[in-house]
Amino acid sequence: MHKLLLPEGTKVLMLGNEAIARGALESGVGFASAYPGTPSSEIVESLLEVAKEVGMYVEWSVNEKVAYEAAYAAALSGVRSLVAMKHVGLNVASDPLMTSAYIGVEAGFVVVTADDPNMHSSQNEQDNRWYGLHAYIPVFEPSTPQEAKDLTVFLYGFSEKHKHPVILRSVTRISHTHSVVTLGKMVKPKTKGFFVKNPRERVAVPQYAREMKRKLLAKWRNICDDVVKNPFNRVINSGMENIIIASGIGFSYVYELLKTHNLLDKFTIIKLSSAVPIPRETILRELDNAEKVLIVEEGDPVVEYQVKAIVAEEKMGLEIYGKNVIEPMGELSLSKIAEGVKKAFNIEVRTSSQDVQKDVLKEIPSRPPTLCPGCPYRSLYYALKLTLAKLKVKAVFSGDIGCYTLGVNKPFEMHDTVVDMGASIGLANGFSHVLDEKTLTIAFIGDSTFYHAGIPPLLNAVVNNAPFLTVVFDNETTAMTGFQPHPGSDKPTSSLNVNVRVPIENIAKALGITETCVVDPYNIGETRATLERLIKYVINERKPAVLIARRPCVLYKPPSKRGIVVIEEAECIKCRLCYDFFSCPAIVNRGDGVAEIVRSLCIDCGACVEVCPTRAIKVVRK
Repeated sequence: MHKLLLPEGTKVLMLGNEAIARGALESGVGFASAYPGTPSSEIVESLLEVAKEVGMYVEWSVNEKVAYEAAYAAALSGVRSLVAMKHVGLNVASDPLMTSAYIGVEAGFVVVTADDPNMHSSQNEQDNRWYGLHAYIPVFEPSTPQEAKDLTVFLYGFSEKHKHPVILRSVTRISHTHSVVTLGKMVKPKTKGFFVKNPRERVAVPQYAREMKRKLLAKWRNICDDVVKNPFNRVINSGMENIIIASGIGFSYVYELLKTHNLLDKFTIIKLSSAVPIPRETILRELDNAEKVLIVEEGDPVVEYQVKAIVAEEKMGLEIYGKNVIEPMGELSLSKIAEGVKKAFNIEVRTSSQDVQKDVLKEIPSRPPTLCPGCPYRSLYYALKLTLAKLKVKAVFSGDIGCYTLGVNKPFEMHDTVVDMGASIGLANGFSHVLDEKTLTIAFIGDSTFYHAGIPPLLNAVVNNAPFLTVVFDNETTAMTGFQPHPGSDKPTSSLNVNVRVPIENIAKALGITETCVVDPYNIGETRATLERLIKYVINERKPAVLIARRPCVLYKPPSKRGIVVIEEAECIKCRLCYDFFSCPAIVNRGDGVAEIVRSLCIDCGACVEVCPTRAIKVVRK
């Protein structure tokens, strides 16, 4: 039996994301949608694994905006719904997010944002709790995977009570932590609803939206009052002069630090799960006799901002510490909080975790990220580098989000910008118009990213005649986040189990890109010839063109072996092309310049055969 379907009372080891998914099942969620993004992907991924058995609808949407709108429609129709995304995904969904607060919901609607402090797999570490203040949507954050599950269940009731969306903010160390979770009772999902027509309440045009805003402000006041009764907020050791306010995962760090050093009785700890808005009455009551306050939260000073506002309004003379004594960047740690306690309260708390980490890092060999052995992206980059050198063309490379971003590293060094999903083509529209005509603009984008955000800027290139080459890396899956399907995959994208493929070349041609070509990047000769033709077309005709480099990810679908790849030592001329310029990790310099295959890494794809000028690299039939 799938762990998400185990009976009530079972204790099971779960990821935080799986715990959130189980919370959705215990809430009777009938509709769930997402676009994959680390560290959020496992929420909908695990729901999709049990959707048929549970009877709910689950889908991978083409992007977060569509995912949000689809789930929101379910909530407007009386079906409990969940939408999940990583932190930067909420930027994509922010348009419907803002207006959904004006309109409200009929059934519970939980928006899960998994933030990524320290940017383990993201382009920034934005704190999405600010969206709560910006949109008048309450934000809750759990301190453990168990609380993530329980809080999810609570939030569906809270959302329905106020007929309002709610945000559940997780972070990497909640989403990707394994912990024992005690399961509650599952509720049969309601999957069919009914939409009640009411334009005055549902159509956000100016004449109605003004009244919606007035109602929203009144609703927000009620929400501010109601979070005081949130059972996931609590006070430990009420009445002390020294107070620590800890929100979300910050509480787990604080509690562990103080318990380990027998300091729990020295502080009042205000544990918060409602980060936006904070429980004003609770805060005021505990601050009444306080002298010093330390605020611990992962990310920006969102709680700190609200506490300081309350203190200023009430004219309370308190010393408040937060991001001025705890590093504002990256993840929290015991050592960071120990330093904050020392600076705020002059209490020495010794922790060896930071020293241990430094010692361990000294002993671990450096392992810079690299493209996998056999990755088709490597062959494409290699072919492109040779082609540009042959044509003596100077290029600006507009990059995007995906495994192919590793092309920024040596030896290829072919990413000059990376901003957001789809920005490769978006920025290329600008570069191609303002850079001199001798500079070629090349946009790199992955297949899933193309479906997500690459289509509108490519259409823009057509209608505005932007002369640049778009290279689509099509490995037939969303590889970087765990091989989730997309519209060009051979797997269904929803629990309906229906597979409809929409090839990228069909879209490009439909948009008006007359020069659209598909190549197998393993065929380096053909790829170079096609690249040369398209580059000349863009430069001479001053029009956009598209090259689709299609070959499945080797981890998703390993290539069929033609035999075993070997290097004939006597034929190797020590040119270094295979290990330094093609840079396959499975080929190394054995020490004297002769190339050598690392059998434990080589997948025998044979992509390197064309690289060798003397054909010393061969595929030997078994």
